Amino acid sequence: QVQVVESGGGLVQAGESLRLSCAASGTAFKFYTMTWYRQAPGKQRELVARITTGGSTNYANSVKGRFTVSRDNAKNTVFLQMNSLKPEDTAVYYCNAQLGAEFWGQGTQVTVSS
Repeated sequence: QVQVVESGGGLVQAGESLRLSCAASGTAFKFYTMTWYRQAPGKQRELVARITTGGSTNYANSVKGRFTVSRDNAKNTVFLQMNSLKPEDTAVYYCNAQLGAEFWGQGTQVTVSS
């Protein structure tokens, strides 16, 4: 069983930045595709950003140019740098680790005030 733990959420004003972290347990981290999702109240969970084992990334159109996903395999951690935050970015952000099976974290709340 892989443990996934997100951190770094909080309350910020529009235009500010946050960096989320996601730590995953185990020795196979470098083989995981890591994905950030988010879910706003009353909405479906949506993909925000993904980084593959080879470092390829893709982003939701709504965050392109503002968010950056990266990984540090030595620390078993993936990051989501979020700049120029908007109120519509308010959501619970979840981290997903996938290598065949999928493992989810408990989520971290991001609230952006206008």
